[in-house]
Amino acid sequence: MNTRNITLRALLVASALGLGFGVTACKKEEPTPMQKAEENVKDAFDARPNEQMKDAGEDAKSAVENAGDAVEKKADEVTQ
Repeated sequence: MNTRNITLRALLVASALGLGFGVTACKKEEPTPMQKAEENVKDAFDARPNEQMKDAGEDAKSAVENAGDAVEKKADEVTQ
């Protein structure tokens, strides 16, 4: 029984450490105002790395938002 407790405790500690490191590794730092301004300027001049993919992602985001707005509008019309 004692060996089992030690094994479970070691497994619990290893899991907690793995989870802690995983969360820390995924944390994304917020860009500074200067970095945001630089990104906006590069976006305006189409000078960002992978510009076409970023533009496509922005277009897809806008399309989803527009579709959501249209669905809400239609739902409001149907319920009235």
